[in-house]
Amino acid sequence: MVKTITLLLLSNVFMTYAWYGHLKDQQVPLWKAIVVSWFIAFFEYCLMVPANRIGYNSGMNGFQLKITQEVITLVVFTVFAVLYLKEPFQSKYLISFLFILGAVYFAFKK
Repeated sequence: MVKTITLLLLSNVFMTYAWYGHLKDQQVPLWKAIVVSWFIAFFEYCLMVPANRIGYNSGMNGFQLKITQEVITLVVFTVFAVLYLKEPFQSKYLISFLFILGAVYFAFKK
């Protein structure tokens, strides 16, 4: 599971930058932002696909993989939004994340 989570974490770093990195530089034409984002997303897929295969082959099911990926996405995005986009983190986001962590609990509960 450690290898799966590590690959998911790395893939989400690429994904987050591909999807949201262009927001700070609105001077770049949209078509260029799309092309650059596609290029960055390629590396995200090169990590995400093996992560899902490894996780699935080691006993995680599709629902568990997806929910794990979503939690990692939120953690990576939070760091990105606060440090790169300079957006404030509000308590309402923390409450929302706690509900999502509840989903993780139930997804992995035996």
